[in-house]
Amino acid sequence: MTLGPGLSYHHVLRTRDLLDLWTLIRDAAAGRREARESFSQRYLPVVRAYFQSRWGGTPLASEVDDAVQKVFLDCFRERGALERVDPDRGGFRAFLYGIARNVALHAERARARDRGHRDAAGIDPEGVAADEESVSRAFDKAWARAVMREAVDIQTQRAHERGLDAVQRVELLRLRFQEGLPIREIAKRWGADPARLHHDYAQARKEFTEALKEVVGIHERCPPERLEAECARLLELLR
Repeated sequence: MTLGPGLSYHHVLRTRDLLDLWTLIRDAAAGRREARESFSQRYLPVVRAYFQSRWGGTPLASEVDDAVQKVFLDCFRERGALERVDPDRGGFRAFLYGIARNVALHAERARARDRGHRDAAGIDPEGVAADEESVSRAFDKAWARAVMREAVDIQTQRAHERGLDAVQRVELLRLRFQEGLPIREIAKRWGADPARLHHDYAQARKEFTEALKEVVGIHERCPPERLEAECARLLELLR
């Protein structure tokens, strides 16, 4: 787990605002440059993963960058997608997925029309749609990575507010997960008691889980009884 790039917009917000995806969306829809940059940095890898999975190995692979740009143009244009999104009508993941899928279908149909028939284009829109499950999974894996980064960002910010011990717990979690170091090796590096680090590691996991639940709850607007299951699903995608 690593901190995501381009967090300047987040850093000027209070912790409660950092969690507010819908504030970010509102600001981006209103044309605030910092919000649009932050929104793009957060979701560009997710959108790109969708098109790379859908069009990989086809003639449309060369159009991935253009398609990604069209998604964000649709989000940011006047009366665009971000002005239409309603947090009370479901989660943002499904909304963003729908925008990317619409852009993909439009490009595939345009290619088929230009070539006279879809076989000549090497693209069968119906065939691509039939493989929607694998495309959706690629999108979800990229989405899970984005959500995890945001949870780490929140845990890190709160750790700096809580003090040195909390900051060290974030680093402990990073060494354990990102570098794959066992607790005994970290204890050796730090000259620390392994038993103490096992305790700290459990606390770090708890703090991360709390941050993850908050992030997922805001993105998905799901009820509490579904929250743990959705967090578990995202973690499973990255194993």
